[in-house]
Amino acid sequence: MLKTIHSIAEFEATLKEERAVLAYFSTAACNVCKVLKPKVDEYFTANFPLIHLCYIDSKQTPDIAAQQRVLVAPTVVIYFEGREFFRFSRAFGLEEMAGKVERPYSLMFGD
Repeated sequence: MLKTIHSIAEFEATLKEERAVLAYFSTAACNVCKVLKPKVDEYFTANFPLIHLCYIDSKQTPDIAAQQRVLVAPTVVIYFEGREFFRFSRAFGLEEMAGKVERPYSLMFGD
């Protein structure tokens, strides 16, 4: 389930503590996000349960978005061991994301 991040310190701690993180950057005004966000949450929870899912509202915490170079909504950034591996912005699909994440996920977690 997507956990809302409220500060840079919380985001940085999450990246240090979790082996794999999916960060979903969005805003309340993003209409695409209203449809996509629950689908990403459901899909990754079911298929990649060891990836920690978090939500960052780019309007509420613009410092995190700026630090991560996020300029558009939605943007999904996937980190392994605290390093960015994949970035998806604006137009992307769940299958595209899953196809890229599958190999590093299975190498990391032996799935």
